[in-house]
Amino acid sequence: MFDVPTILVIAATFLLAGSVKGITGLGLPTVSLALLTVAIDMPTAMALLLVPSFATNIWQAAVGGNGREVLIRIWPFLLAATVTVWLGAMALTKVDFSILSALLGGLLIVYSMTNLAGYSFQLSRKNEQWMGPVLGCMNGVLTGMTGSFVVPGVLYLQAIGLTRDALIQAMGMLFSASTLALAMALQGNSLLSLELVAVSTLALAPAIFGMVIGQKIRKNLSEKIFKRVFFISLFLLGTYIVINALKFMAQ
Repeated sequence: MFDVPTILVIAATFLLAGSVKGITGLGLPTVSLALLTVAIDMPTAMALLLVPSFATNIWQAAVGGNGREVLIRIWPFLLAATVTVWLGAMALTKVDFSILSALLGGLLIVYSMTNLAGYSFQLSRKNEQWMGPVLGCMNGVLTGMTGSFVVPGVLYLQAIGLTRDALIQAMGMLFSASTLALAMALQGNSLLSLELVAVSTLALAPAIFGMVIGQKIRKNLSEKIFKRVFFISLFLLGTYIVINALKFMAQ
């Protein structure tokens, strides 16, 4: 299915994405999708990220010592974010890929600009209870349509006032559940083959190696500076994806 240059692009993509995750605790699906959709179609890119994303995020969800407390607090959000993924995935067989690519690019732009602007909002416990399922549904549908787990899920988790370690663990839970739901949704829509699963499994090696590199870099690099570079890169990639998608739609 893939020629040698494409395989090299896939390996380099997950090496970079793993490095980003090693430093910031997130970004593997976002970075891998942003780069892979430049070279291959979105459903294939979404299938390739499944194994590296699930394996790295299940570890992130299990480590930190806050698992029970976090799960009790965010389970309505997680449930909604998981069961609605299939709704978004249905669009993969019915909507032009260029439109979905533009949506992915738009999400990257919004997410990066929000972080670069330093914008944040806080939710009270009362509002957290009803907004969790609502934002979870939005996150699930967008995950199914674009393969990106971050908007608005990560913004919600940041807004409810979790400690840093609890936040990283909560993101791991969200990403793990979303990855599993995405795999089931892709399979249900005949967009996941054994060959893609095999290539995705092989992509785990550079992703883990990248995480090790990222963790070492994190010890010697200001996280604030890196995050700024990271979000600027996401903004540029999102803009590039949107422009390319608009070109295809105009043809």
